[in-house]
Amino acid sequence: MSTETRPAAPPADTATLGGLTWTVWRVHRPALLVWSACVLLVVGWMLWLQYVTGAEIRAEEAACRKLENGCIDIGSAFDYSMGMSWVDTLIAYSSYAVAAWAGASLTGRELERGTAQLAWTQSVTPVRWLMVKLAVPAVALTVGMTVLVLFYRWAWSTNRDLRGDEWYYTDPFLNRGPAVLAYALCALAVGALAGLVLRRALPALAVALGFMVAFHLWLDERFDELWPSTTLRGTAASRLPMTADQLELGAVTGSGARVNDLSCFDADADIDYTRCMSGKGFTDLYAEVHPASHFWPLHLMTTGIILAVAVLATAAAFWLLRRRTH
Repeated sequence: MSTETRPAAPPADTATLGGLTWTVWRVHRPALLVWSACVLLVVGWMLWLQYVTGAEIRAEEAACRKLENGCIDIGSAFDYSMGMSWVDTLIAYSSYAVAAWAGASLTGRELERGTAQLAWTQSVTPVRWLMVKLAVPAVALTVGMTVLVLFYRWAWSTNRDLRGDEWYYTDPFLNRGPAVLAYALCALAVGALAGLVLRRALPALAVALGFMVAFHLWLDERFDELWPSTTLRGTAASRLPMTADQLELGAVTGSGARVNDLSCFDADADIDYTRCMSGKGFTDLYAEVHPASHFWPLHLMTTGIILAVAVLATAAAFWLLRRRTH
């Protein structure tokens, strides 16, 4: 006589975690679907700009080269540049929407309505509840932002002559690496913390959004201070390439003092440069710059600061939740 062997039931913790993950997905499915649609829309827009708008401009340029007097179609190039500028903005500032959603919907609304407290009484610990609440959208944000960054890096590197920006402009600087993803994760953590602190949706939305706007603007003004600049002297300082981020320009007097005088920077020929320097009593010119090779050091330092704020906000959220529920 044989006995039937039943498969072992999954541990209660695993079953609870899986059920909670599914619940979070169902509750926030509209927001996750909107995020997916936004990612696809922006990717499609970049593809259109590269293969349709860009191709039309190249065809017009080829036709113009056959004419004796040539021609300039500024409108087409402007359409391409403006389209990419909108893409820049949508990607760089998407963290604002994440912060608003996280503060209002992820934690604030559930605490305000009492649904979070109800979940805590049904074999779901508050810590596990918050962990899954953060993990599900964090995965969606990581996947979506990774796709956007990869496509943006490709789009930004093509048709460079049709764009008027450089690597040190704030939007391309963020969008070409993990800093823009770090902003999204930071906004998620800040929004969750605001919801836990205020326990009301609209105030949490306002606080989370306000913090991310202020933090974003503050770091935009200071990211070029996060890595030592390169000092150029003489004619190298006066003939900087467009790819160099110019921080400070000036002249050096006989006493070695730096002065904000750019009159000798316009000298094209060496003889004009020498005559200007002797006439002004300058011994040298200088330029403090970030060359293009400083992109990754600056970008990674910026990413580290953003992630540090995200980690602090996440730790504060878990600490506050433990304190209130014990």
